[in-house]
Amino acid sequence: MSERMDPATESFVAHRNLLFTVAYEMLGSAADAEDVLQETWLRWADVELATVRDQRAYLVRITTRQSLSRLRTLGRRKENYVGPWLPEPLLTTPDIADDVTLADSVSMAMLLVMETLAPVERAVFVLREVFDLPYDEIADAVDKTPAAVRQIAHRARAHVAARRPRGVVSSTESRHALEAFGRAVETGDLQGLLDLLAPDVVLLADGGGVVKAVVNPIFGADKVVRLLGGGIPRITGPVSTEVVQLNGAPALTIRIDGVIDCIMAVRIDDGAISGLYIVRNPEKLSRVERETAVSR
Repeated sequence: MSERMDPATESFVAHRNLLFTVAYEMLGSAADAEDVLQETWLRWADVELATVRDQRAYLVRITTRQSLSRLRTLGRRKENYVGPWLPEPLLTTPDIADDVTLADSVSMAMLLVMETLAPVERAVFVLREVFDLPYDEIADAVDKTPAAVRQIAHRARAHVAARRPRGVVSSTESRHALEAFGRAVETGDLQGLLDLLAPDVVLLADGGGVVKAVVNPIFGADKVVRLLGGGIPRITGPVSTEVVQLNGAPALTIRIDGVIDCIMAVRIDDGAISGLYIVRNPEKLSRVERETAVSR
């Protein structure tokens, strides 16, 4: 018979998925989020639990502060990153579809929008808009007054609203677009993709300097199709594609010789693909074959 966990461990384990989600949404990196959780645990283990009124709020506060500290390190790392930096994709559990707000907040498109926020703005946006924390709790987490947090939240909300995808996109719509894309990759017939792409579509590919990928964004449907049309014939080995649920939405996994080469997520605006996000950096593909639970 296993021994019962001590109260500190029990509380941390109970809130772990929530804490991971907070850190991941602030950082866009599962590896860094796991590091933040380790740091959170080390600080939590030293806390006198009898002095803690709300353990969930206390743990979220530690996680937020550690994430803000990690964001500064990530910012310096991104300055030296080769090519576009894209969030680390996660294979999410099917039940995320039941929580539309959570699924939207971890989507590749939304994480990229949140990348344009300043660190404290991002923390406030995540804690308020996704986790619905009261302003005074957020103020404690980011070392601001509640009045200042209200202003930051208003500014961040307006910033995100101006940049987020327009309209609600159904999973069926995204899946249809990705399946068509997968057929084009497998057959080499890319002409049909022009019908799916918005004229001003943007393609971002993250190879991190580890594997080959375009190092600058590609703008425009014609240029995107021309790029893919030149690259696909160079693939050696059998190609297979599969639509899976990554970051709460359908995404395309592309395998060459049975090994994952990259994943592709899309942003859809007004019924057309306006963003193509391709992650090839192998250091970011470790969580696309095993499910990661996110919660709020």
